[in-house]
Amino acid sequence: MANSVGRDDYALTRVPPEARYPWFSVATQRFGQLSALSQFLLGATLGFGMPFWQAFLAFTLGAVVLELIAIAVGVIGQREGLSTSVLARWTGFGRGGAAVVGLAIGLSATGWFGVQSGIAGSGLARLVGVLPTWVWSLIFGLVVTVIVTYGFRWMAWTAYVAVPAFLVLAGVSIVAELSRHDLGELVSSPAPGPHLSLIQAVTLVAGQFMVGAVITPDMTRFNRSPGDVVKQTIVGITLGEWVIGSIGVLLAHAVRSNDVIAIVTSSTGWLGLLVIVTAAVKVNDWNLYVSSLGLVNFAETVFGRKLNRAHMSLAVGVLGSLLAAAGILGSYTGFLTLLGIVFPPIPGIMVAEYFFARRWRAALAAAGPDQLRTGAPAWVPATLLCWAAATLVGKFVTIGLPSINALVTAFVLYLIAGRVTRRRSSGELAGA
Repeated sequence: MANSVGRDDYALTRVPPEARYPWFSVATQRFGQLSALSQFLLGATLGFGMPFWQAFLAFTLGAVVLELIAIAVGVIGQREGLSTSVLARWTGFGRGGAAVVGLAIGLSATGWFGVQSGIAGSGLARLVGVLPTWVWSLIFGLVVTVIVTYGFRWMAWTAYVAVPAFLVLAGVSIVAELSRHDLGELVSSPAPGPHLSLIQAVTLVAGQFMVGAVITPDMTRFNRSPGDVVKQTIVGITLGEWVIGSIGVLLAHAVRSNDVIAIVTSSTGWLGLLVIVTAAVKVNDWNLYVSSLGLVNFAETVFGRKLNRAHMSLAVGVLGSLLAAAGILGSYTGFLTLLGIVFPPIPGIMVAEYFFARRWRAALAAAGPDQLRTGAPAWVPATLLCWAAATLVGKFVTIGLPSINALVTAFVLYLIAGRVTRRRSSGELAGA
């Protein structure tokens, strides 16, 4: 059993107790996801359009939203020891719906893997030279692919190195820039750019990491207790949003620009480029990891093929690296943004089913490996309708926060649908 860790990583089965990790090990990777360069960019976006304390309030509200979502679905993942896409089979979506969830996660994460590899390749080309950007993008993507192929253990050690390195390198760059300004003036100064409303800002904060919150079970299935999930989520998200985000706000006020990459690289040269590379390393391994989990679930459900997660990581990593090298992923970001609209209803439905409707919770708890594959409903049409309706609400309703509107709508509609349909679906539980 232990030999499978680092290769397949229990992609379609439960993570056993002996394969779980201390909370700090998982928390380091959670913080690594949130302390990436994209968080500085988000802070600079808010700082360019808001005074410091308004931006801080936006980060606070957004962090609370993300923490509640991540803790709720994270506890489900910890209790059941299953990945997000496998859990989705038993938390309202059925096998067919979970395959769609896995495919959406796989496409989204693969795209961002390629985008981050392209960013790192550009930084390496400027830092080292010798080779063109496309070659560095390919090399970077393949190095990260090797790390992910060996699974959670290698990713943990990568985080132990990359997270402190990023914080030190970023810290030097930031101090070099902020030391030229009076901190009190930066905190009290007006926004240098066009006004950004609080609603818009909170939407940006919540939306930035919504996909990361949805896929929390992929990480928390390696936790040992629900308390560990709560601790790592509060520490990771709070520090990631408040500390990294607030620094981005100050940088935007300092240079009166929202281009943090230019700020970091211009202030310290090659050191700033290293910041970009280390930032990409520690977020990109999770992009590839969750993509492989989602696509393995999709292949098993749709084609009946149980693929090895490491093999899937290798294939997807090579593909993402080639796409990054080809430079065609710039046009893919629009699709990724559109795809992100469909994610907020997913945790709403999962939480509604697991903690409130509880139609399949007992069966899930008792399910062995074979039952995990075949015991869940084949399709739950009502769930797909709830998902679609909530997505439309999130996109077109302009009052409130779009991501929260979609999530709450999905939660309420699912509970209503459960009462009306009374377990009607095109597939039934085995033995029900």
